[in-house]
Amino acid sequence: MGSFELQLDIDRPPSVVWSVLSDVSRTPEWYEAVQRVVPVVPAGDGRGPSYELVRSLPGGKAVNLVEVTESEPEERFSLTSRSGPTPFTYRYTLTPIPGGTRLVLDAEISAAGLPGPLSALGPVATRLFKNGMRTNLGALARMLEQ
Repeated sequence: MGSFELQLDIDRPPSVVWSVLSDVSRTPEWYEAVQRVVPVVPAGDGRGPSYELVRSLPGGKAVNLVEVTESEPEERFSLTSRSGPTPFTYRYTLTPIPGGTRLVLDAEISAAGLPGPLSALGPVATRLFKNGMRTNLGALARMLEQ
């Protein structure tokens, strides 16, 4: 399992950042690899809602079932994959700062589930995901700051 952290200041209040970040159906608007989001299971029985994320990865199409595992309005939001390649947990923390929001992503990912020798490329996969998420969060910030 690899992990990384990214931090980004966004010139919008936490309520605005939260409204887009926590709306999983809007993920394709800012997360380049996510092509489609399909609601699967509503929240209930102590569990968060689940979604199918259809992603375009270098190895081809990938489908992950993800669950909202933490949701504290305007403070924290976490997604954990429950099935599919490249298992991951993304934990987002929002902190108010003068003029906006500091968004921190703590991520854990795994190359488990990738085909053949790609599954042995954990450190490379971690770097690729970190770079990709840096780009995605930049797109989120640009979208929100317009």
